[in-house]
Amino acid sequence: MEWTISGDDVFVRLDPGEEIHASLQGLADTVGFDAAAITSGIGRTRDSVYGYMDDDHRYHRITIEGGSELVTLQGNLARRENGEAFTHLHATFADDDLKPHAGHMFSAVVHVVAEIHLRVLTHAVMTRCPLENSEFVALSFK
Repeated sequence: MEWTISGDDVFVRLDPGEEIHASLQGLADTVGFDAAAITSGIGRTRDSVYGYMDDDHRYHRITIEGGSELVTLQGNLARRENGEAFTHLHATFADDDLKPHAGHMFSAVVHVVAEIHLRVLTHAVMTRCPLENSEFVALSFK
């Protein structure tokens, strides 16, 4: 991983083998920010797991075996109540037949490269808290 900072913007390049959620959470700890908007991401990933939440607040997961293009990535980063960095990401992947797959991104390992932009929210206080009877971890503001 390499990154550069310009004002409140962080641009990061992730390399083969790096998992996107873990890498962005580690970046928050290394650089020292608590909140960010993840505005874009592109690249090529493998073993990408995405899905959706149903009306009963339960997630359903689908895995794209092998490689796929990361066409879009967006979301945010906040801290859990215990201070741990938490990323909430949505993505669109395209398989090698260019069929799109989109939804909540549970995990994706960089296969070739991922280039991601984050806008650090320097004055925001955002916390992720579990919702009762739900797999969702809600965003709250203080």
